[in-house]
Amino acid sequence: MRLKGSCHCGAVRFSLDSETPYPYQRCYCSICRKTAGGGGYAINIMGNTATFKSKGRTRIYRATRGGPQRHFCPKCGSALWLWDRRWPQWIYPFASAIDTPLPAPKERFH
Repeated sequence: MRLKGSCHCGAVRFSLDSETPYPYQRCYCSICRKTAGGGGYAINIMGNTATFKSKGRTRIYRATRGGPQRHFCPKCGSALWLWDRRWPQWIYPFASAIDTPLPAPKERFH
């Protein structure tokens, strides 16, 4: 499924293909709570890095040395996606940044 996303102010837009366009993980770690907010958690989706395209500049935040790159909009601060060199074939956009209507999961989680 082709997913399109953007930040709140529209300065950054992106798209990617996902074979699993269902939000799969709610994260309550202190990093996601502090940087992405949204009720104290972030919800991630997995997509194919080879299909990823973006327009607009992002800033990167790494909470730990060599840790995942958390991309966000430098104008409005929206959390956009995460990329980790341990799994370079995947990119993890935050569900809150996806503009494409997402399919309902077959099973409810959490």
